Amino acid sequence: MRPQAKETTFLEAWSHQKLGEHGGSSPRAFAGYGHTVPLSDGGKAFCIIYSVIGIPFTLLFLTAVVQRVTIHVTRRPVLYFHVRWGFSKQAVAIVHAVLLGVVTVSCFFFIPAAVFSLLEDDWNFLESFYFCFISLSTIGLGDYVPGEGYNQKFRELYKIGITCYLLLGLIAMLVVLETFCELHELKKFRKMFYVKKDKEEDQVHIIEHDQMSFSSIMDQAASVKEDQKQDEPFVHPQSPAFADGAATQ
Repeated sequence: MRPQAKETTFLEAWSHQKLGEHGGSSPRAFAGYGHTVPLSDGGKAFCIIYSVIGIPFTLLFLTAVVQRVTIHVTRRPVLYFHVRWGFSKQAVAIVHAVLLGVVTVSCFFFIPAAVFSLLEDDWNFLESFYFCFISLSTIGLGDYVPGEGYNQKFRELYKIGITCYLLLGLIAMLVVLETFCELHELKKFRKMFYVKKDKEEDQVHIIEHDQMSFSSIMDQAASVKEDQKQDEPFVHPQSPAFADGAATQ
């Protein structure tokens, strides 16, 4: 059964300390552990409005950052080895994507898991690695949350460090995914799911559109010529006898 929570005010239900721990990062970073929740109606309404506004801005921020990081981390190194050393661009892209994936997994999964297993008394390496994977994959079940022990030293600083780790790790994961999506083989695989358009029908529509445009232009030109003829002053045609007399003179 769900435990009954006593009626509290907004500030009592969600203190500034809880907001600083994960309330300001989890809803917008899509992890949503669920261990810190608002209890009052005002707190729930604020969380809804905050998420509706914060999630789109977070997506825009992550998109802009990932695009700029991908240029320096992926595209320029691949182009450098392709132009400078003459290697195949596809081969360099594959090797670079694999190396980038290995470095990212090492720096944001294995090393943090070892650190969490040392800092958290009740966690082993597997539980720490599980927390890193669940958090960076934006699942955020909330069964493992670091820094919940009140007797832990530098607890507030530890929480800030975890927030920075989650943000940087999410950016690194998106950069790796973007790098793999730019591979030629994956582009060919994605094209299998695209809706194919009939080229003949497109060409027929283009030809019909061009013919209609040409006919409309010709009609407009003919109407302009008729208007010009109507605007010209009336001139009597000369008789043939008058024209011959003028020629003999």
